[in-house]
Amino acid sequence: MVKKKEFHRINNKIFSKIIRLVGDESIKSGIYPTKNIVSLAKERDMDLVEINPKLNPPVCKILDYKKYLYEQKKRKKQFKAKQVKVNTKEIRFGPQIGDHDGKVKLKSAEKFLMRGDKVKVFVFFKGRSIVYKEQGKIKLLKFAEDIEKYGKVEQMPIMEGKRMYMIISPKKF
Repeated sequence: MVKKKEFHRINNKIFSKIIRLVGDESIKSGIYPTKNIVSLAKERDMDLVEINPKLNPPVCKILDYKKYLYEQKKRKKQFKAKQVKVNTKEIRFGPQIGDHDGKVKLKSAEKFLMRGDKVKVFVFFKGRSIVYKEQGKIKLLKFAEDIEKYGKVEQMPIMEGKRMYMIISPKKF
């Protein structure tokens, strides 16, 4: 049986003889003996939870521990849901791509940028086509100019091995 790791020390697992109690309406915040506060928490059917063990004396709170963990988990889930994931889509073509084929690639890139994805545009050089580096760079810059309405160039064309690439990020509408 795998035992779950506890995040906080609770009740009798708090080793300090004295603690700093916070966040309780009926008891004034301050420094108290651990045993007294543990018994008080049990009377209320609650737990004494060590919030910050690094301080001297450690900071503790009287609360329902299971409810506290549930609320933390819920908060974490909400935070994760608010995060935006940015995908990177790739579009590749050769240095001598035709006008019509270029327009088809442009339409795909527009669709990706409208969805909020970044686009990494490659010009790949096979065999002796490596001598057309300038032509590849011109194609990339022309591509960036044509798609300027939907995205902005995040990274200008860079040569990496037998590929030249450029990254385009979506514009905020």
